[in-house]
Amino acid sequence: MNIPPVRLPRHGLGAGVVILSLAMSGCADARVPESRTPMAPPVGRHDVNESFAAWLTKFRVDALKAGVTAKTFDRAMAGVTPDMDVVDSDQNQPEFVKPVWVYLNGALSEKRVTRGQVLLKENKSLLNAIEKKYGVDRNVIVAIWGLESNFGDFMGSQHVVRSLATLAYEGRRQSYGRTQLIAALKIIQAGDVGPDGLLGSWAGAMGQTQFIPTTYLAHAVDFDGDGKRNIWTSRPDTLGSTAQYLNVSGWEPGATWGYEVKTPKGFDYAQADMSVKKSVAAWGKLGVKRVKGIPFAKKDETAAASLFLPAGHKGPAFLVMNNFRTVLAYNASTSYAMAVSLLADRFRGRGEIVGNWPTDERPLTRAEREELQSLLNDKGYDLGEPDGIIGFNTRKAIRSYQVSAKLPADGYATSSLLDHLRR
Repeated sequence: MNIPPVRLPRHGLGAGVVILSLAMSGCADARVPESRTPMAPPVGRHDVNESFAAWLTKFRVDALKAGVTAKTFDRAMAGVTPDMDVVDSDQNQPEFVKPVWVYLNGALSEKRVTRGQVLLKENKSLLNAIEKKYGVDRNVIVAIWGLESNFGDFMGSQHVVRSLATLAYEGRRQSYGRTQLIAALKIIQAGDVGPDGLLGSWAGAMGQTQFIPTTYLAHAVDFDGDGKRNIWTSRPDTLGSTAQYLNVSGWEPGATWGYEVKTPKGFDYAQADMSVKKSVAAWGKLGVKRVKGIPFAKKDETAAASLFLPAGHKGPAFLVMNNFRTVLAYNASTSYAMAVSLLADRFRGRGEIVGNWPTDERPLTRAEREELQSLLNDKGYDLGEPDGIIGFNTRKAIRSYQVSAKLPADGYATSSLLDHLRR
């Protein structure tokens, strides 16, 4: 949760659904072939010759200053050594990023939908109580549960303390590792879980809905009333904590997440960006209509919405609203937010997409994404060092180039766009 924007979603890497955080790009998913292409070492990292033991001695001083007791630190860190698998995971990224339609196909599998519907019935009383207290739609809570850990089946089996100590010592994001490690030590100190029970992903995401330690400290709740906040084995605490976080992130009770829509011929796709907000009624005046000729709900006409094209102008279009953005606060990937929203709808027997995906579009390799950024740099768009991540600045540059080249300005990186830049 609240991880700095370096390819991780807001709450860490989920054990079951690991997503490259191409925030708001609409094409993020990490169920992709693993690459072993190393990334460049970070600027300003510690002396690699410094021993872990020496680093640990220095870190102990900082942890104690932050409120971790010597007893807790020594208990939790006893025998901890760097985990080179964590370093490998941190310093490598996939060669390919799967298209959003491939990711959604897996996320919205019939098996996941069916199991979610069963769990909604089995936990009706619990979800009634959670909904009453936090106002968050039960279907969304269960959708997050399903996507993060397959309803608790795959939470990650790595020792979080060791993983975070490794990231703090040797990883690219040492500041993140230090902050989260101190938070993890405070969790142990509070008595909610012991060092051996603090299990999760290599990036420190924990439990059935994959909280990182700082978010756990701020938002995990003891919903079953046993005196501990247990997101590993307690469903009430897991689902209650998820609802609590969405609630404080701005969830609007009773509101929809958005609508699938159609745009008119000749539409200015430069307006299709998450940073552009208009009322639903204003979008309607621009010719944006709900699919199947269904009118927008009257109560939503004044609601602020953004036009979202997860696969560019050739694919389906959506007007997304406040609750979609709230899910983005949970995980800063638009593909993830789309999956959660659609999965929640599928639980209710809705959520089928009418528009066609541009399945003829080949996903760009990392080298091609870097080449695209280099070519945009050459044309004066100043994106900095190419990294292959299609984030806000790259999409903005793509739009500017598309406008100058009289192309649909949807900000979407494609092989045809790369060919156009090459020419």
